[in-house]
Amino acid sequence: MDKKIIRIANGQGFWGDSILGPVRLLREGPIDYLTLDYLAEVTMSIMQKLKSRNPQAGYATDFIKLLQRILPEAQKKGVRIIASAGGVNAQACLEAAGEVVQNLGLSGVKIATVTGDDILHRIDELQAVGENFTNMDTGAYWSEVRNKVSSANVYLGAAGIVEALDQGADIVICGRVTDPALVLGPMIHEFGWQFDDFNKLAAGTVAGHIVECGAQCTGANYTNWRKIKDFAMIGYPVIEMESNGEFVITKHPNTGGEVSIESVTSQLMYEMGDPQNYITPDVVVDFTTVNLKSDGADRVRVYGIQGKTATPFLKVSASYSSGYKAVGQLTIAGPEALEKAKICADTIWKRLEYDGVTFPEKNKLVEYLGAAVCHAGIAREPAQSDEIVLRIGVKDEDRARVDRFGMEIVPLVTSGPPGVTGFAGGRPKATEIISYWPSLIRKERIQHAVHVESF
Repeated sequence: MDKKIIRIANGQGFWGDSILGPVRLLREGPIDYLTLDYLAEVTMSIMQKLKSRNPQAGYATDFIKLLQRILPEAQKKGVRIIASAGGVNAQACLEAAGEVVQNLGLSGVKIATVTGDDILHRIDELQAVGENFTNMDTGAYWSEVRNKVSSANVYLGAAGIVEALDQGADIVICGRVTDPALVLGPMIHEFGWQFDDFNKLAAGTVAGHIVECGAQCTGANYTNWRKIKDFAMIGYPVIEMESNGEFVITKHPNTGGEVSIESVTSQLMYEMGDPQNYITPDVVVDFTTVNLKSDGADRVRVYGIQGKTATPFLKVSASYSSGYKAVGQLTIAGPEALEKAKICADTIWKRLEYDGVTFPEKNKLVEYLGAAVCHAGIAREPAQSDEIVLRIGVKDEDRARVDRFGMEIVPLVTSGPPGVTGFAGGRPKATEIISYWPSLIRKERIQHAVHVESF
């Protein structure tokens, strides 16, 4: 049996994850591929807005900063980088990455983009051929939000990444792809797996699901947190994948955290959905077939995974504008702080009402941080508290009304009960609410595109 092993590490669980994750993965042990996951649903809408203001914007700029730091070492060690950093402007991201290559004095670096996911400009065309974009969660009609849509992206699978790697790309910049596709792509490329070998595709998908949130599988965000050592230097995950689809989840030696059956199971349960039908563009995975066993210190072997043919649809992630919101905070200290915080909230609503500005209860937010608000309905509210943070907010279609609300928080410092010691962030101003709209589209409507340039 071919025992070739490839090592794939994920160094970013989201845009904003620690920059030390990928830096340390390159420094502290051997890897063949470094994946970086930057995109969330609302992120795409933000990127579309940035691009509308600047044609060269619309991608994860942190990726470019990271390349400046890690690319020389990655090139020296032969580590290929795959990132969902392209957002809605993968070509601009490629050009910025190319400038990094040139500024660092490197040469012979191939950079690829994988696109085809952004369908914002194709909405009318696709509707004309029968795609209705009905909300798959609520059944609501697309016509309700069509004129307010700010982004629409299809989740692509691993095929484009495979094609880019087959063409020799050292860096692959993707738009919206599924999180597991970032690691499944190099597995298919390296081992020559076929797209109808569903058990192997399922294995690669599970591996990607385990590492997609970075250190969440190596002891972070973990219920048994007291046994985790050295959160500061927690190790990010490494997949050791074999050609037969069995793999080990591990981390570099002498790093913090732990890799155990419990820590891996914790991440397996994250955003799973139907455990027998975990749906991706490439395969439908049966998570009930996943087997785990210890393979030594900080090593968990995963095997026996089964998959089946993918559905004829791809998921569309759209975002739309749904009004405005503003949230502010006041810190209330001293005896009976909770009672004083409640007076503050009531005062705000009454002063607004006097001025003819009211909001329905469903559009108002009042939280008393420090009074069991995170466990409302479970933990009892304390009878006394010496410090409370009042978090109060509203949402509304009328921006002016939301801004009017924001004017009534700060005055409580001098016109409210004693103990209002400060406010966070100044007067809150109305900001746009971006809401999520999931739907499905037939696969034959979408074609990925791969573009490779050498620098």
